[in-house]
Amino acid sequence: MPAELTMLLVVACTNWKRVMMVLTGRGKYSDPMEIPSNQAHVPSNLKTLNQYSIAEINHRLKNYFKFLFVREPFERLVSAYRNKFTLKYNSSFHKRFGTRIIRRYRKNATQDALINGADVKFKEFIDYLVDPATQRDGPLNEHWQTVYQLCHPCHIHYDMVGKYETLEEDANYILRLVGVGDSLHFPSYAKSTRTTDAMTAQFFSNISTQQQVQLYKLYKMDFLMFNYSIPSYLRLD
Repeated sequence: MPAELTMLLVVACTNWKRVMMVLTGRGKYSDPMEIPSNQAHVPSNLKTLNQYSIAEINHRLKNYFKFLFVREPFERLVSAYRNKFTLKYNSSFHKRFGTRIIRRYRKNATQDALINGADVKFKEFIDYLVDPATQRDGPLNEHWQTVYQLCHPCHIHYDMVGKYETLEEDANYILRLVGVGDSLHFPSYAKSTRTTDAMTAQFFSNISTQQQVQLYKLYKMDFLMFNYSIPSYLRLD
């Protein structure tokens, strides 16, 4: 690669993995969008930090260009719910988390729902997140874990923190910084399917004030650390 990069994947991870595969593929790939999304997520295609020795990890954290992309916390949360619990192809999430959520929070659940976990409601997902028992079970899944706990911005000195709201602009700026901006551009994303503020407000309209307060407390550090305002639709009184 023209420059050495370390990235933390919180948002837009598929397209960033495609870009990194172009940069590390020794000419095997030239266009990120030619790489199928399932191929981008094959673990062997990209090495992660935990595959290196402690000395190698420290070298990369000290010397590589490190960047992180963040997103408005509740838009990220609704996006994670929509992707992991409403799409049929995510059956692994339905089995792993959906069955557990339905078993805990749905009265008179059908046998099919208990076995397949394929129709988790957003309210049930929120019940799961704010339940103290969930915290006792261990760390949250990376798709809805708080960014400050997942990416440790107080311990890792990131050279740049980009935002999903300005994703293409920030991503292409990084590519220019590392010397590949003339030959490689960050893929455009489908704006028609993205989770918006208005959509998030609609999802939150059926969540009680008490749970909205609990949820804000859970994600408060992400709002503060990455300079996101409290959403206008949130009821915190």
